[in-house]
Amino acid sequence: MKTFIRVIEVWVPSNDRSTLEYGGGLYGKASRFGALSRSFCFGRGEGLPGQAWEKGHPIVLTAFDGSYFQRTSAAQAEGLTSAVAVPIFAGDFLTSVLVLICGDDVDHVGAIELWHNDPVQSPDMQLVDGYYGGTAEAFEFISRRTSFRRGTGLPGWCWESGAPVFMEDLGKSGRFLRAETATKVGINRGYAIPCPTRRNETYVLSFLSALGTPIARRFEVWIPDEEHTALRRVSGFCEVDGLLGEGRDFPALEMGQGAIGKVMLSGIPALCDAAGQEPAGCGKAAQRAGLQSLVAMPIIRDGRLNAVAAWYF
Repeated sequence: MKTFIRVIEVWVPSNDRSTLEYGGGLYGKASRFGALSRSFCFGRGEGLPGQAWEKGHPIVLTAFDGSYFQRTSAAQAEGLTSAVAVPIFAGDFLTSVLVLICGDDVDHVGAIELWHNDPVQSPDMQLVDGYYGGTAEAFEFISRRTSFRRGTGLPGWCWESGAPVFMEDLGKSGRFLRAETATKVGINRGYAIPCPTRRNETYVLSFLSALGTPIARRFEVWIPDEEHTALRRVSGFCEVDGLLGEGRDFPALEMGQGAIGKVMLSGIPALCDAAGQEPAGCGKAAQRAGLQSLVAMPIIRDGRLNAVAAWYF
């Protein structure tokens, strides 16, 4: 099963904070692209990671040709077609930039959307940009003419909750306002994550996909306990196990334990290419579902960890 996300990279500031250096990556079958990427670094405003650093908010890059993306030929050789960069801040301090690179083919149906609200300008959340592949023109048309109030639609629900949210079947969800058009083009699942910035603005990144090309093969949401010393799983979805509940019988992860626990300790996304070896039940669940790797991303607001979003592949 192909996933919507094909490549994941983490870029971290150098010791003197003059550049972003390679902090790890998951490349799947795109091994040549990975080998090239390990030698790169980016100044402020350079390449996709540097642009996200400079602008201070997420970026959706819908095409590589003619853009500031610096590895276009290598990406296209691996069938990679679009990318997202998410800068992660602890207060005003940039901890890292997470880059997600996606692939497209004739069987691909899905979209990446970046939504934004500036309370000074509007009470609504509006589309900044989106990647819709070549099979969702009708859905793209209506999306570019849609806005959301807090709590409405997938972006508005994520905005209101301040945490990652998931819709398993968009066609049956009363919350998804574009359900009819999405169903017609084969889009049936949605996943949205909040992307806090340094300013008093709200960004939400949403991934919409079909059964044949899911966003990832499993995702989980973990939140800190009251003492802020451990994480517990509160929700999720797996292509094998289905919806995942709060998991009160699922072991908590202590700070620094496994890839997900490391995020709580560092505030930097963590990668693991041996998901089956993860602790506290995560590894056993990954083995059962045939999962190979994972990325864990922190959701940090006002300098404090609100949640960790974990994606498995």
